[in-house]
Parts: sequence; C-alpha cells; structure tokens
Amino acid sequence: MHRDFYTRLISREHPLPEAFVPEHLIDIGLPFEAAPGDPKRLLEYQAAKAASQLFHACHKSGLNLWAVSGYRSFQRQKELFTGSRFVAAPGASEHQSGLALDVSCPSLHMELCEKFASTGEGRWLKRNASLYGFILRYPENKEEITGMPYEPWHIRYVTKPLASWLTITNLTLEEYHNFPQRCTPPP
Repeated sequence: MHRDFYTRLISREHPLPEAFVPEHLIDIGLPFEAAPGDPKRLLEYQAAKAASQLFHACHKSGLNLWAVSGYRSFQRQKELFTGSRFVAAPGASEHQSGLALDVSCPSLHMELCEKFASTGEGRWLKRNASLYGFILRYPENKEEITGMPYEPWHIRYVTKPLASWLTITNLTLEEYHNFPQRCTPPP
C-alpha cells in the first residue's frame, strides 16, 4: 500500500468508494470478541502487524486489551447504519479501510463505552498507541472537528511518524488534512 493510504482522511466528506476493499486483509490472531472466520477479525496487513505489537506490549504490562471490531465492508456498514451519530454512514467508516480497530477489556464485558478511557487498558492505550502507529481517532472535546462523538475505544493506524506527531500536537486527522501547510510532521 502507498503511504498516503495510511494517512488518508475517511469521513462523511471524504468517503471510500462502495467497491473499496483493502488489499491484504489478514487475521493475526489478536484476542478478539468475535469467532474465528468472522470478517471483523480482519485488518489491513501493516495495521494488523502494528496492532499485534501494540497488543503484545499491553499484555506485557499486565493488562487485558481485546479487539472488538476491525474490518467492515461497505455492505455491512450499510446494515449497521441507523442514522445514529455513533455509527458512520456507509463509505464514511474507517473500518472499511481495514485500518481501524475498536477495542475494549473484560472488566467492561467488551462493551464499547466511554468508561473504557478510565480503565487501565484505556489509560495505557492513550499513552502508548502512537508508539505503534495508532491514534485515538475521535478524542474528547474534538467532536465539532471530527463530526463524531468521543470514542476512546476507536483506534486508527496512520503510521508511527504521523501518530506520534498528531499525539504530541493534540491534532486530529481532520486538522492535519485541513491545514497541511501548518501541520507537517517529520518524515
């Protein structure tokens, strides 16, 4: 995949085509709240490798991070879309790219909720996700910018340099794309 694919903005204003399916979707055996063979266990190859490293590091810290939802096809997103602000429209979901992953932990019974931010796993993820190329895609107090509510469980692979830079500067992917002349990360 070309580097621009990993840093691409995917949103209502910048949707993926209906027929888009990422190349090289794989299941690398993360602890998952989905049965083997379920497509939501899949991630794009580079994102999957980075997620594996992230999960191993988190588990070495004594925490119990679990994956809940990875890849979602356009058709699956269409089935899930209810008009709710918590569910992206078909084409506007980062899950279709294979670069997004929803995570949780057993203490929350694998629920996707704001309480995740205050768990050990959520705090670890916020501190360490960028070291593995991920950002917390929909941060608190940035809802007006991202167009999505706060989701401390939704991570997105964007490469290590960009993830580190966005985390240090506290910018969203929208801000990076809307102000590229002011927002240039190191190579």
